[in-house]
Amino acid sequence: MKYFVITFLFFCVLFMNSSSSAGIYRYEDENGVIHFTNCPRDPKFKLYLRESKDDVGEEVRSFSAKDSKNFDELISEFSRKYQVDFALVKAIIRAESGFNPQAISRKGAKGLMQLMPATAQRMDVSNVFNPRENIEGGVRYFKYLLSLFNNDLRLSLAAYNAGENLVSELRTIPPYRETVDYVRKVLNYYQSYRP
Repeated sequence: MKYFVITFLFFCVLFMNSSSSAGIYRYEDENGVIHFTNCPRDPKFKLYLRESKDDVGEEVRSFSAKDSKNFDELISEFSRKYQVDFALVKAIIRAESGFNPQAISRKGAKGLMQLMPATAQRMDVSNVFNPRENIEGGVRYFKYLLSLFNNDLRLSLAAYNAGENLVSELRTIPPYRETVDYVRKVLNYYQSYRP
């Protein structure tokens, strides 16, 4: 009977954890070393960052053909101003926020072009949820990345996703699944928006 109860509890915990969410767990050992895992096997590990399956593909669910045209005027204005292809800006917005001006990522990026607070400040964006300010800041920042990476579109997109310092250091797309997928996704959207 005792064996049955323990087995039953084990499977309850297993299914509860695996069906709804995943995450990163951490603990700090006696030497001050911080350990991370996505598969904790020791009770010392505590949930550090929760990742829900609902977060995956969020931009696809929020995307609609109607939404995709709502910001064409602003995209066109700032594409011309900063000389960045209209179709490319539109592809970035679709990949970043699914055309949702109120989007907020788990990492703190906000608005249509998902500007991080430090990037928004650098680009003089005072209200990241204002579509005009957000798009201008995002296009201006992307133009800067294109200049930084000698107009290498793939590296510039990787830097927009993973950070310019990391890409500058590696001089290639970082080997993170999220970044590799992001670059591929934006390039696919870009092709679909080109005339």
